[in-house]
Amino acid sequence: MNNKNVVYNKVKEFVRKYPGTIAWRLKAHSRVAEKYLNDDEEVLYVFAGQKGPSSLDMIRTYVVVITNKRFILAQKRLIFGYFYHSITPDLFNDFTIKSGILWGRIIIDTVKETVVMTNLSKSSLPELETVVSKYMIQKKRSYKTSDEEDKDILSEESE
Repeated sequence: MNNKNVVYNKVKEFVRKYPGTIAWRLKAHSRVAEKYLNDDEEVLYVFAGQKGPSSLDMIRTYVVVITNKRFILAQKRLIFGYFYHSITPDLFNDFTIKSGILWGRIIIDTVKETVVMTNLSKSSLPELETVVSKYMIQKKRSYKTSDEEDKDILSEESE
């Protein structure tokens, strides 16, 4: 699959649909994310926001890419380098949506860390909740099925 500009086009669509979201340098951040997409990955959803607990910090824009295999968080640094995080579905615990006076935030709790995306348009929160919850439910079901198969294999081996 050709992933060229698919992330940028989808994040542009998100920001156009929800103009209250604060996000900068989307093309540069999208290029970092696209660099790490595997050939067998399909981009399902993309959004942007500020990564960090404070809504006052408006210079930490990250692009969040939800693929059929994982979450990718990417930020191109201003001068040189970039930040890249990958969260596989087996690490998901839960997530929370919070709405404030001006913006909203999504808090994704994983086994290793808590990822907070702030300065999201309040009108984007229902869509983000739907996308993330459907994704987590689907992936948790597939992991439960594979865990049950692993238990069956282990019980057969012990007999």
